[in-house]
Amino acid sequence: MIERSELFINGEWTRPVDGEVTDVVEAATEDVIGRVALAGPADVDRAVAAAEEAGRGEWGSLSDNDRADRIEAFADSVKSRAKQTAELVSRQNGMPIKLSTGANGHLPAILLNYYAGLIRDRQDDVRPGVGGTRTLVRAMPIGVVGTITPWNYPQALAAMKLAPALAAGCSIVLKPPPETALDAFTFAEAALEANLPAGVINIVPGGREAGARLAAHPGVAKIAFTGSTAAGRAIGAECGRLLKPVTLELGGKSAAILTEDVDLQQYLTALPRVSLPNSGQTCHSSTRILAPRSRYGEIVDAITDTVSGLRIGNPLERETQIGPMVSAAQRERVLDYIAIGKGEGARLTTGGSRPFDSDRGWFVEPTVFADVDNTMRIAREEIFGPVLCVIPYSDEDEAVAIANDSDYGLAGTIWTADEQHGVELSRRIHTGSIGVNHYGLDPAAPFGGVKASGYGRELGPEGLAPYISTQSVYLPAG
Repeated sequence: MIERSELFINGEWTRPVDGEVTDVVEAATEDVIGRVALAGPADVDRAVAAAEEAGRGEWGSLSDNDRADRIEAFADSVKSRAKQTAELVSRQNGMPIKLSTGANGHLPAILLNYYAGLIRDRQDDVRPGVGGTRTLVRAMPIGVVGTITPWNYPQALAAMKLAPALAAGCSIVLKPPPETALDAFTFAEAALEANLPAGVINIVPGGREAGARLAAHPGVAKIAFTGSTAAGRAIGAECGRLLKPVTLELGGKSAAILTEDVDLQQYLTALPRVSLPNSGQTCHSSTRILAPRSRYGEIVDAITDTVSGLRIGNPLERETQIGPMVSAAQRERVLDYIAIGKGEGARLTTGGSRPFDSDRGWFVEPTVFADVDNTMRIAREEIFGPVLCVIPYSDEDEAVAIANDSDYGLAGTIWTADEQHGVELSRRIHTGSIGVNHYGLDPAAPFGGVKASGYGRELGPEGLAPYISTQSVYLPAG
């Protein structure tokens, strides 16, 4: 039993004002493994006040190189906890440990070091003016950043916000979700060990009320959110009303286009990590598989055989490929969509229910539907579970039209024997990111979506810019 009865505010452990706590349940066993304090509006207010004070203090006055040193020390502390953090995440949300080790164990430190490197030895930007004058364009921290993160990749998605915000010189209030709140305090322990100034990082787990308070707080200069499109719309509307900058990384319903000349085995080998990562609980999963009619039967059979052979089980075992859903509610949501797919006339080729040998845990069999039309709900709505739809197309123009016929535009993949043709084809897909014979987020490259998949970019140098407010200092001719 892991007891986290206190919040982390201003460098100290402090009890929530109303004393509310919630159970954290292990996804694979349904056992309570911990209890965590939940923040209310008054706690959010305290955290924002601490972050504001930190920004006015030592943290806000550090040079780029001194701040980079502090961030790298913080990264070392985070990295030293990688193994236990990855395991804790897997227990909470069911992520297979092999994936969690990279995403939740090692990636946070990688991101922190990457952004520390971006600001190290940064030079002043003095620009010659059109009329002979000069302008010093100065990068200033935008202020207090409110970060609202989801349960599916809790450490990775938090670090995608913490790392650039810290590099910019901002202070942070992190609101993790109740389902995976236990691992969030890794950042608190690491911050204490690395001697980050008090108030630079504050951690206040909570539900929608806490998130709404953070988004609307006048002391918060920017919101960075990852989560559902519905929640993102509400947060975006509030930030728009307040003229507050916001980054929204939202849902997806991405397409994998398999061309006529596809090396099918290459795609099948990549399928678990591209189309079913984290048991489908991944926003960028390529869950709509577009297959040419000339090879449709062959492709459906091959995908069915591959998916039916995936190993379902304890997420802490390295051989496991499909773990449980994060909660009973999420399991029921996925099973409801499977029932919808059957009712719409799609052909179930494998999966479709809970595993018969599993009486505990929120498991759903990896599921494949064939003969799917892109107008069906299972092809249009984000299921966020291990459910794939195989959709036929007649030519590449139709494949492009189907891929683009979606409310979302976060990711996608193209599988072809001709890489250059794949790169050319990718230009026609309306999406924020796409892979050719591969898909994987790169810390050095921007990630984000279009349409209902969000607004703004994270990662790469582009991911630092949203946390910076530029100041122009006009100088006479020199």
